[in-house]
Amino acid sequence: MGNRVVPPSLIRRGRHAWLSPRLWLRRIVLWIGAVLVGIVAIVFAMSAEYANSLHQAVVEFSPLLPFIVGPAGLALVVWLTRKFFPGSQGSGIPQTIAAINTENEERRGHYLSIRLALGKFMLTVIGLFSGASVGREGPTVQIGASIMQSLGRFTRFSRVETKRGLILAGGAAGVAAAFNTPLAGIVFAIEEMSRNYESRTSGTVLTSVIVAGIVSIWWLGDYTYFGTTSAILNGSSAWIPVIVCGVIGGVLGGIFSQLLIFISRGLPGKMGVFAKTNPVIFAAFCGFLLAIIGAFSGSSTYGTGYHEARMILEGTGEIPESFGILKLLATLVSYVSGIPGGVFAPSLAVGAGLGQNIAQFIPYVPLGAVVVLGMVAYFSGVVQAPVTAFVIVMEMTDNHDMIVPLMAASLLAAGCSKVVCRRPLYRALADEFLNEAPPKESKS
Repeated sequence: MGNRVVPPSLIRRGRHAWLSPRLWLRRIVLWIGAVLVGIVAIVFAMSAEYANSLHQAVVEFSPLLPFIVGPAGLALVVWLTRKFFPGSQGSGIPQTIAAINTENEERRGHYLSIRLALGKFMLTVIGLFSGASVGREGPTVQIGASIMQSLGRFTRFSRVETKRGLILAGGAAGVAAAFNTPLAGIVFAIEEMSRNYESRTSGTVLTSVIVAGIVSIWWLGDYTYFGTTSAILNGSSAWIPVIVCGVIGGVLGGIFSQLLIFISRGLPGKMGVFAKTNPVIFAAFCGFLLAIIGAFSGSSTYGTGYHEARMILEGTGEIPESFGILKLLATLVSYVSGIPGGVFAPSLAVGAGLGQNIAQFIPYVPLGAVVVLGMVAYFSGVVQAPVTAFVIVMEMTDNHDMIVPLMAASLLAAGCSKVVCRRPLYRALADEFLNEAPPKESKS
């Protein structure tokens, strides 16, 4: 190779690059975007919690009201989605991945825009008030990516920087701010949103995640969403719950993912025809089903599932033994209805319920330890992103003593899930978006 002589012009360019007005403009846009993502994620979180509390007040006022609020609310959300915000349905993560992987700027605008971000925010909150079993983390990813995508138009970012940098950074910052878990935001961006992660985007992603995380901690403090547990596993028999939770959680998570992928292509038979030709009425029917499931669960399946998972983890409340399977069904029905909303939080809640059930068969293991293993296993089975799964659960439960068991259960669950569902959920759904014609009503 030899010693290569660097031209003096390149030396001067590198030495003074940090003084470039264009470079500083890009940095300022990036910082502003990350701050905005953090603020919006916080407001979204507070609005979601308020919507959950309002629905709880409705249930306490009369157990029969969900049979009215549910159908009416979901019907309204689907009507608004199809009329004014096409493209905002579902999680939001598949849309963001589709935007990263498309070369068509116009099509990218159909997946990410301020209009869609506004719709995602508003409609998810209405869905939670209506009793839907959805999360806000997936929608926050699409909202964060939309904010970054829109701000990128104010300056001259290259195509690669816009595609791999701003969108990826916005989604990662959304995860970091939504969960208050900066490390999880970085890992999620690398493992799930961009399988072909490029080193040139690393600084953009890291900066956005750090800024959004600072905003979240400054506003809400350093908290853990699912509470804390100091439970640990000891002895050679400690690996039994790891294996049991990993296999059961992975298989159930894979079945759930396969069902979502199958449903995304349309329901079979007459039900599919009815859902396609009468989407608003079908959504009302799904709302009625959610009310029935809620009644059987003692009203524990409504909303994100944060509070129920916390009670299971900390042992501070009575949650029905059927919570896990009923929460899974409620999440599936919510997705089928066609409303915006994610599966992150509901999946973690299902995993907590699964851990609660498994703990009954291995009473010599601390309940908290089995619950976190159930959470990480089922979540990893759903998303097939094992590193993201164990990092999120570790950060959200503040239990660093369980790192190795969590990692083992997560990896085992992801492997078992792939036997049932060969394609990762978000990648498969993103391909569905890329293969369909973009909605004509959507204008950025």
